[in-house]
Amino acid sequence: MDQITTVLLLVAAFQIKHLVADFFLQNAKMIMGREKYWHMGRTQHAGIHAAFSVVVLALFGTSPMLIFWMVLIEFIVHFHIDWAKARYSVDRELRPDQPLYWYAMGTDQALHQLTYLVMIWALFACQ
Repeated sequence: MDQITTVLLLVAAFQIKHLVADFFLQNAKMIMGREKYWHMGRTQHAGIHAAFSVVVLALFGTSPMLIFWMVLIEFIVHFHIDWAKARYSVDRELRPDQPLYWYAMGTDQALHQLTYLVMIWALFACQ
């Protein structure tokens, strides 16, 4: 498989992983109270993302050590992106009928997608 095909398949795999983990598998425990820094639900949510990233990276033949470091960093980054969005949204009492709510949501999602692009870049840079 050539590099462009591999990159596109990785992007698609991370997109599907993100859709499932961020939207289909979140529950009320993961969402409510996320503005608090130490929040078990957000920890579980970031853990689900990390676990699915292990699967994606393993399917593409990534070395176990690289998977470990990439997923650890992704967990930390995901945890903090979600905390910052929750803190911002709660502090401003944002609701879905307000533009700032959607700006926060869009920024959150863009940062997660940029994280995946950095992970894909790191995967190739470390080979």
